[in-house]
Amino acid sequence: MHELGIVVHVIKQIEDLATKQNAKEVVELTLEVGEVSGVVKEYFYDAFEWAKKRTEHMKNCKLNLIIIQGITYCENCEKTYSTTEYGKECPYCHSDKTYLITGKDVMIKNIKVI
Repeated sequence: MHELGIVVHVIKQIEDLATKQNAKEVVELTLEVGEVSGVVKEYFYDAFEWAKKRTEHMKNCKLNLIIIQGITYCENCEKTYSTTEYGKECPYCHSDKTYLITGKDVMIKNIKVI
């Protein structure tokens, strides 16, 4: 379950930022999560709920996850397509000269503090 490791890393970044900015409390966090990042939403929410209780600024923080679609680019025909629907092989020209352009990362999108 790598979700806990990601949660711990994100919380550390936000706690450090809240301390530097003299924030009283982080009330909401929005993350963009790629659909091919390997993150299981339910596990991520559970890990976040467990970990936030051990923080200084995030005990009551609400978590929002925005799922970012996995999009792959084909170098051969220069088209993009849904990674989760078609995988590595291009559905247009059947080339395997493709690479993922979105949908793998977990990124902080927005933080609301008081």
